[in-house]
Amino acid sequence: MPSAPPYREPFRTAVLGTVFGDRTAVVHRLHAGDRLILVPDPPGADIPAVYVHAPGGDVIGHLSLQIAVWLAPWMLAGGRAGAVVDKVHSDDVESWQRLIIRVELRD
Repeated sequence: MPSAPPYREPFRTAVLGTVFGDRTAVVHRLHAGDRLILVPDPPGADIPAVYVHAPGGDVIGHLSLQIAVWLAPWMLAGGRAGAVVDKVHSDDVESWQRLIIRVELRD
């Protein structure tokens, strides 16, 4: 497994890209406490991403590059991560702050 991630404690972050396609409708279905699925890009991606999926598999968006750059390789090497909805803001909040999640890391 690569070096330990910089954050061992759960942390909160926004989900980006929630306005593309039908993702806004998926965000509208979410509530605080809902469990989410984090999926890293496959190995070899030039710029790794970590996508956020709702239960059932709908794509919601992705984590920031600053997080994905260490989280994706760590997950691909066997680290496990999940997320929980912390806050869902209304559509009058900027899209990049609309959905806040809590990311939890597990070895």
